[in-house]
Amino acid sequence: MSIKQWIQSYLCPSLGKGLGMGPAILLAACASIGTPDGGPYDETPPRVVECSPANKAVMNDHKKISILFDEYIKMENASEKVVVSPPQIEMPNIRTVGKRVKIDLYDTLRPNTTYTIDFSDAIVDNNEGNPLGKYTYSFSTGPAIDTMEVSGTILNAENLEPVKGILVGLHPADSLFHDSLFQTQPLMRVARTNGSGQFTVKGVKDGRYRVFALQDMDGNYRFSQKSERLAFDTVSFSTSQRPDIRPDTVWYDTATIEKIRMVPFIHYYPDNLVLRSFLEEGQDKHRLKEERKVPESFTLYFTAPQDTLPLIQGIGFDASRVLIPEPSLHNDTITYWITDTLVAYPDTLSFLLSYPETDTLGIDRNRTDTLELVPKETHARLERERQKQSEEWRKQREKEIKRSKGNVRHEDNPYEVQFLTYQARPSGTIDPNQNVTFTFSEPVREVDLSHVRFFHRVDSDFVPAPFLFQPVPGQVRQWRLYAEWEPQERYRFEIDSLAIRGVLGNSNTSVRTDLRVRSLDEFGAIFVRLVGAQLNDTVDYVVQLLNKSDKPVAEVRATEGRADFFYLKPGEYYMRMFIDRNRNGRWDTGHYQTLTDPEEVFYFPKPIPLRAKFEVEQDWNFRSIPLAAQKPKAITKQKADKEKTVKDKNRQRMEEKRRGK
Repeated sequence: MSIKQWIQSYLCPSLGKGLGMGPAILLAACASIGTPDGGPYDETPPRVVECSPANKAVMNDHKKISILFDEYIKMENASEKVVVSPPQIEMPNIRTVGKRVKIDLYDTLRPNTTYTIDFSDAIVDNNEGNPLGKYTYSFSTGPAIDTMEVSGTILNAENLEPVKGILVGLHPADSLFHDSLFQTQPLMRVARTNGSGQFTVKGVKDGRYRVFALQDMDGNYRFSQKSERLAFDTVSFSTSQRPDIRPDTVWYDTATIEKIRMVPFIHYYPDNLVLRSFLEEGQDKHRLKEERKVPESFTLYFTAPQDTLPLIQGIGFDASRVLIPEPSLHNDTITYWITDTLVAYPDTLSFLLSYPETDTLGIDRNRTDTLELVPKETHARLERERQKQSEEWRKQREKEIKRSKGNVRHEDNPYEVQFLTYQARPSGTIDPNQNVTFTFSEPVREVDLSHVRFFHRVDSDFVPAPFLFQPVPGQVRQWRLYAEWEPQERYRFEIDSLAIRGVLGNSNTSVRTDLRVRSLDEFGAIFVRLVGAQLNDTVDYVVQLLNKSDKPVAEVRATEGRADFFYLKPGEYYMRMFIDRNRNGRWDTGHYQTLTDPEEVFYFPKPIPLRAKFEVEQDWNFRSIPLAAQKPKAITKQKADKEKTVKDKNRQRMEEKRRGK
C-alpha cells in the first residue's frame, strides 16, 4: 500500500469515494456571511473550487495559472510570504481578482521540473479575514510531481536570534562542494523563513542535497555580494519520508477540549536542519559621509571597518602636525581634531583623502578624493554668540549684585574663558572591582601628575593613598584612575586647576571627586561549570552574563572549565558563551571561500536569579539542548509570527444575546 493510500484508508475510507474530491474540498464547509439583521458571521475559510492548470498537473507547459475560490479573497503580505520555486529571475505577477488568484510566470519553464507556489497563510477571505491556512499549488513540466520536503531553522550565528525572511535553498550534492555552486548558480529550490526562523522547501526531487541560506540583495539567488547575509553547511543529506501520526486537539470552545484525535500524515526528512547565518568580514568599503559641526574638528564615516587609517594630505597645512585622529574600534568612524587655530578658524578646510574603496568586482582599490569641509557653525558666528552670552551674563550679574547690595560671592564670567570639561564614569558610588574613567571634552596633550592627588578616608580624615592615573590605551580623550578599593570605604580624588591641558589649548578647572565603595553585602556571585568543554590550550571558552536586553554586563574567560563572576548586583541574569577558536578575545564571523564557520555561540536556556549575599553554583552542558531551542524567549527580539485563526465571532454573538445585550 502506498503512503497516499494508507492516509486515505485511515482518514476517509468512504468519504468522497469516486467523487475525485481532494483533501481541501473534503475538509472545508460552505461559507456563511453575516447579515445586517444580526445573522451569523462567516467563520468558514475560503475553499479552492478549481485550478487551471489543475493542482499537481503533469506535463504542463502553461505559464498562466488561475486558482478559483468559493468566495471573494485577498492576499496579506504577499511579497513576504508567497515564494515561487524554482526561483524566478523575472519576478512573476501574482494578484487577486475577485474570487481568483492569478499568476503569470515570465521565465522559461524548465523541462522535467516541479514548480511550487507556496502561499503560506497569505490567502484570507475578503469579509472576515478567515485564513485558508498554509496552501501550496504545484505542477510539473515532466511526467511526475516531486513531493519531498526539507525543513529546519535559520539562526543569527552571533546571538542565535531567528532570522525572518531570509531565502533558504538547495543545491545537488553530486558535485564537489568547492565547485562553489552557491556563488555561480542560482539556488535550485527555495523557501523563505517565518518569524521563528523556520522554513520548509517543498517540491523537492528525492536525492542528496546541500542547504544554503541567503539574504539576496540583488535578486540573482546566489551569493554575490559581501553585504549579503549567508549560511551554509558542508555536510550533505538525503531526502526521505515515512507515515506518521500526530495528535490534533478539537476544542469545544476556547477553554474546553472536546477530544484529541490522532491524525496521519507523511513525515518528510530531514526536518530539523539548523544553519547559522552571518555577514562576512571585509564588507564593501566606501566613504559614507563627512561632517564638521564645529571649526575645531570633523568626522569621516565609512561603510565598513578599515585595517588602517586613511591618508590625509592637507592643502595649505601639514596634516601630520595639525590633525589628531580619534578612531572608533574598527576605524569606520574617525574624528579628527584640528590643533592649529590658523587652520581651524578659516571657513573652508581643504585636503586630499586617500582610502580603500571596493570596486564592482569586489576588489579594494585605493581612491583619492579632494574634500572641502565648511563647519555648520563658523568660528566668527560662534564668537559673536559667545560675546552675546557673556554680555547677558554680565548684566544679569550686575542686577544680582545690586539687589543684594554687594553681598554675593565672586564668580568668573564662564563665557570669557573656555575650560577643559570632563565626565567621570562611574561617579559617587563604585563597585570594588571598578576603576573610574575620565572622558575629557578634547584630546589630552599633557597632565601634570604633581598636581593630582588621591586620598583614603581614615576615621574623619583623608590621608594620601597609592593610585595610578594613566591614559586609556587607544583613547585620546580618556584617562583612568586605578586604586585598591576596599568595600565600604570612602576615597577622594583631586586635580588642581590648569593641571591638564588639551590639544586645543584649554585647561581644566579644579576637580574634586568623592567616591564610596559598595559593601560586599550588596553583591552576589555566580560560579559556572562548563560540562563537556575540552580542557586544552587550543581554544578559549568566553562566558558572558547578559541583562534582559541581551547585552553583556560581565565577561570572563573560563579557566579549567569554570567561569566565576564576582561583585554582581542582585537581579536576573542570562548567559551566553562563544568558543574562541583563535583566542583573540572576541567573536569572529565566518567566510564562505575558505569554508570557515562562524565561531560557535550557545545560550543557557533559562534566567539565573541572584540575590544579595548569595552564591549560585551552575552546571552548564551547552550541547545538551538543540541550538534552535537554547535562547530564552524573554530575551529573543525576533518574535514568532502571530498565527492566523478563524475569528470566533458567532460564539461571542451568542454570549451577548444570552446576556441580553
